[in-house]
Amino acid sequence: MNALSEQILSELRGLLSEMSDGGSVGPSVYDTARALRFHGNVTGRQDAYAWLIAQQHADGGWGSADFPLFRHAPTWAALLALQRADPLPGAADAVQAATRFLQVQPDPYAHAVPEDAPIGAELILPQFCGEAASLLGGVAFPRHPALLPLRQARLDKLGAVAMLPSGHPLLHSWEAWGTSPTTACPDDEGSIGISPAATAAWLAYALTRGSTPEVGRADAYLQMASRATRSGIEGVFPNVWPINVFEPCWSLYTLYLAGLFAHPALAEPVRVIVAQLAVRLSVRGLGPALHFAADADDTAVALCVLHLAGRDAAVDTLRHFEIGELFVTFPGERNPSVSTNIHALHALRLLGKPAARTSAYVEANRNPRGLWDNEKWHVSWLYPTAHAVAALAQGEPQWRDERALAALLQAQRGDGGWGAGRASTFEETAYALFALRVMDESEETTGRRRIAQVVARALEWMLARHAAHALPKTPLWIGKELYCPTRVVRVAELAGLWLALRWSGAS
Repeated sequence: MNALSEQILSELRGLLSEMSDGGSVGPSVYDTARALRFHGNVTGRQDAYAWLIAQQHADGGWGSADFPLFRHAPTWAALLALQRADPLPGAADAVQAATRFLQVQPDPYAHAVPEDAPIGAELILPQFCGEAASLLGGVAFPRHPALLPLRQARLDKLGAVAMLPSGHPLLHSWEAWGTSPTTACPDDEGSIGISPAATAAWLAYALTRGSTPEVGRADAYLQMASRATRSGIEGVFPNVWPINVFEPCWSLYTLYLAGLFAHPALAEPVRVIVAQLAVRLSVRGLGPALHFAADADDTAVALCVLHLAGRDAAVDTLRHFEIGELFVTFPGERNPSVSTNIHALHALRLLGKPAARTSAYVEANRNPRGLWDNEKWHVSWLYPTAHAVAALAQGEPQWRDERALAALLQAQRGDGGWGAGRASTFEETAYALFALRVMDESEETTGRRRIAQVVARALEWMLARHAAHALPKTPLWIGKELYCPTRVVRVAELAGLWLALRWSGAS
């Protein structure tokens, strides 16, 4: 077991040291399909089309059946991309199956918009309905009527602006509303809104006007984004890229949750990342990428990380996201994020600042079992729960929550893991262990013994599934569809396993 602990630390060192390449993100059905639709040459992208077809499920849809809300965007996108690729093997059958899937699936936007709807749903899904109506005739597809007024309100606001500034949040969904390349300009990375789909759409429109330096930068960006998926297939893209702030921030925060932040074996890569964050954090805060709009979530986690590293962190960079009793992730967002407010609370408490209103908001957003769910950036309740427990316990040595502890212990599956879907996942099991680590500190002997038994079962489950340098593949993070930020998730998996080993006394 000592050898395994060393191997885990070695892999973590390697992951942290690689975080200067823009980030690693798993392949996206949605972005790949949209890019194929905007790419003129079907035969030049046969491998990408074959990959897309291979991701289709037996029921005709794309995306996890465990989380049906997130299946519409990738299925619509794949259907419309494959509709023009009829000569390719399997394309016609895939289109037929996808058509049947969309016809029989309940419309989650028939009467209202769910709180945890995918990013840009109000712009993207009505756009798909319009494309399908013109391409596929009178097929009885879902029409998503509750999204229509939201889309119109967005379009009205966009119509009043000649060009959005580089990195504006609405550029992330440019492919769903933009038609003129003059309404956007690639950022310094070459992207439109750190979105491969938006950039591919912009590039297609821009190429009709001839080649320019901006066109060349956008094309180079798409090549780099495709490599970030590690799929090895040209034309397969991630859901978002780069994530050169989000990836290192969340990775170091995760190390803290596992008790690894100050581990001597990780000191050098942690020092390098902290130094970069300190330089990058401005008075406006930080966004998920260097050339994207600042937001409260990335800013709060960066403040946590900098404080934990002994750096000065100015809370004023977070305060301008505060509206009333809560923090907004981005100004003008449709609905607030529970985890953004959890991270803001954690930052405020670490910095010794007043946080009563934020604490009350976080406490008020539990479900009846005392856990946190209905989160807009992650589909699993285990993610916000682990982070909420850490934030609420910060600065409160006697903090204890029997209701949340009982629910967390009860949620462990018979196999020893945790998961919000039909199966346990390594990532979610790690989050459960991060929460239990905090809760264990305030328990008496009987409670600690009970937790230790649960952790021992989790360790057995993790050991049976651990493989060195394995790439996580389960998408649980909410973008335009569910996606997997590969290194962020792998750091969580390894940190969770290391924690369980240490807990058992085997490390």
